Amino acid sequence: MNTIVQWRKSVALTGSVVKYLSVAMLVPLVVALYYGEDAGVFGVSIVGTVLLGVAVERLDPGTDLREREALLFVALTWFAVAVVGAVPYVLAGMGTASTLADPVNALFESMSGFSTTGATVMGEISTDRHSHAVMMWRQLTQWLGGMGIIVLMVAILPELAVNGAQLISEEAPGPSLEKLTPRIAETARILWQAYFAFTVLLAGILYGLHLTGYAPNMDLYNAVAHAFSTLPTGGFSTKGESIAAFSAAVQWVIIPFMVVAGTNFALFWYLFDGDVRAPLEDTEFRAYAGATAVFTAVLFGLLFSGAAPSLAIGGTTEGVVENALRQAAFQVASLMNSTGYATSDFAQWTPHSQLLLILVMFVGGSAGSTGGGIKVVRWLIVLKALQRELFHASHPDAVQPVRLGDIVVDEEAIRGVVGFTLLYLVLFALATVFISLDASRVGITLTPLEAVGASLAAIGNIGPAFGRLGPFGSYLMLPDTTKALMILLMWAGRLEIITVLVVFTRSFWSR
Repeated sequence: MNTIVQWRKSVALTGSVVKYLSVAMLVPLVVALYYGEDAGVFGVSIVGTVLLGVAVERLDPGTDLREREALLFVALTWFAVAVVGAVPYVLAGMGTASTLADPVNALFESMSGFSTTGATVMGEISTDRHSHAVMMWRQLTQWLGGMGIIVLMVAILPELAVNGAQLISEEAPGPSLEKLTPRIAETARILWQAYFAFTVLLAGILYGLHLTGYAPNMDLYNAVAHAFSTLPTGGFSTKGESIAAFSAAVQWVIIPFMVVAGTNFALFWYLFDGDVRAPLEDTEFRAYAGATAVFTAVLFGLLFSGAAPSLAIGGTTEGVVENALRQAAFQVASLMNSTGYATSDFAQWTPHSQLLLILVMFVGGSAGSTGGGIKVVRWLIVLKALQRELFHASHPDAVQPVRLGDIVVDEEAIRGVVGFTLLYLVLFALATVFISLDASRVGITLTPLEAVGASLAAIGNIGPAFGRLGPFGSYLMLPDTTKALMILLMWAGRLEIITVLVVFTRSFWSR
């Protein structure tokens, strides 16, 4: 068989992305210099990243990216940045008791960051245990991964703009990319500008709460750090108690920004352009907003009636309207679009509430958002396709297309959506079994809910699971083999599965 993938071009372009990753490392370097912590770690990481990127760039044979090379480039880039992003963790952990000194743990944390999963093996999470620079790098990796590294590169590198539409479609979190302008590079810049603007706005509001006394511990460092992980639906926090460590005012402010992060960012472009009806006329947005409201109402009813015990973190919700509504709205907004923040230890809620949260996790955010999961638009298409099949059972001669609003969905697109959804569910089920058996192999007994939650948290880029793997727990206890599987699931989940899995097939590499 003849190999037809010109892999050298894909690898060379991956080197270019790695080289530019060193620019992002300047942010934690500045933080390191300010606090006098780990400046050497990031200085060495920057130099090493530049040298590696430049060296790999030399593989460029001068060929254009075709479809397979584009797929390979996207998959390689996301794995490469996670590997390079793990280096500061390892260097900072050397000679200390840090769990991140272990390369497997460091890669897990890095992949969790760039894929905006928010699962952690860090152990104790605080700036007392880890340097401010390392913690800021951890937050920044999520922000870089949120809107998409390839989207950013298309916006700033002319050599990628030629294949920009295809590259972004392979990376974008959803089944389709809406081209907002004739030039794809301009579309990429618009998306990142909106993303950046919302990040700055949230950081400013959070710091404003601190200055006015409504959030005593939300200083400038924490405001920026949490803006970096809210808009990408990442979920990392500088506090072990996540957002529960901050005031109710902070929690109320973050809720709408999580909802925004799970919304198709193209709608904001139309909104800012004067088309105020665009979100209301969008079928997916109406479904997303409606599902958020319904899930919040149901969870509020459960919490208000006593579905959560009085906890040290989160407080009493039974009979307390404000706290029950805040906890319900926050957890639905956080888990539905895969942010993974927590304001209460929902691992201790009643089984009914936890099952509802699992259902919420399966929904996902909108296409074109930074949210993970299956995505609302896919569920709409699947449900409408099922509805059509039921109709055809009694009207076999009828012709009934599947519509989203006024748009007729192509039959090939329907097959693709159904295929993706089935693949997602199969991988989730197989991973659940593996995680349970692998933990048992080393003497760790996971409950079914813990195994299900861990699998779903990884492939859906959600972060927290249940029980010991819950919002205030850690995946550190799991064996390295399970962590390796979860690294692959986070990588595949962020790139919509197909982009990663296809490069491991024989047909990809041959005629």
